[in-house]
Amino acid sequence: MIGPTGAVKVMMATKPVDFRKGAEGLAALVREVIRTDPFSGVVYVFRAKKADRIKLIFWDGTGVVLVSKRLEGSQFRWPKVEDGVMRLSAAQLSALLEGLDWRRVHELRRTPSPTAAS
Repeated sequence: MIGPTGAVKVMMATKPVDFRKGAEGLAALVREVIRTDPFSGVVYVFRAKKADRIKLIFWDGTGVVLVSKRLEGSQFRWPKVEDGVMRLSAAQLSALLEGLDWRRVHELRRTPSPTAAS
C-alpha cells in the first residue's frame, strides 16, 4: 500500500459514524463536528459501529480522496469510544490500516549527534 509520509497530519475521529456517508458527507462531518477544513490536506480517519470497517478522506490538491477498508475476520484497534479527535503519526496510521495495534507504534527517539570522537 502507498501510505502517507511522516510529514502528513492524521486526525482520527473516536466516535463511530454512519458508514452510508460518502466523501461529501464525511467532509461535512469534518467541517461541522471536528470544526476543521476538510480541504487542508489532513487525513481524516473514521470507523463504523463495527470496528471492522474504516474510511479515510483527504484532499490531494486535485480532489477529495475516499479510502475504504474492511478487515476480514478481525477488527481495527480503536481508542475508547467517546466524542473527540485524536492525532496519529503516519506510522501509526500505517499500523492501523494493517490491522495492527497502532498504540504500540511510537515516535522515533532522536539520538544526539556526538560532538567529539570518543
